[in-house]
Amino acid sequence: MKRRTLLAGLIAAAAMPAAALAQATTPSENQIMRQLEAAPRRRVRPEERVTVQEFKRRPELRRAAPSIEIQSINFEFGSAEISRSQYGKVEQIARALERILSRRRNVRVLIEGHTDAVGSAYSNQILSERRAGSLKRVLVRHFGIPARALETVGYGEEFLLVPTQNENWENRRVTLRRIDDFVR
Repeated sequence: MKRRTLLAGLIAAAAMPAAALAQATTPSENQIMRQLEAAPRRRVRPEERVTVQEFKRRPELRRAAPSIEIQSINFEFGSAEISRSQYGKVEQIARALERILSRRRNVRVLIEGHTDAVGSAYSNQILSERRAGSLKRVLVRHFGIPARALETVGYGEEFLLVPTQNENWENRRVTLRRIDDFVR
């Protein structure tokens, strides 16, 4: 019995650092830039461009836009707050956005907030909107990113990375999506 307990403890200890590392890994400034500056998966002619509101409701356009998942901003369960201890991670995003904006002045980035599937769909929708808004606020107020370059939307539990009804930190995230090639 003791051997089994010891073995289970060792396995759990070995798995914990890997999970913590995965959760804490922040994409580098260069990774964020490469992903957001990539060519769209689909070209949209100028006459086919849509409003930002229309873009938010069109999954086929969302999938075509260059994007990057940011799972490293650790939102606590039920929270949209970005603590000061997370600002180093946000700084990577800010530096990438500054560089992109210095090359292309009219860049527009959609910040998508997401939740896990615990709780009601309504509360998750509100929480995801608050998460996106929280990141925009920090980027604008603390890092000087122009508000005109950032749009926000919440998708609640609609686009889970890990399909589970349980609490899962990987689903509590933001996605950055460059939308200027799609919107008027």
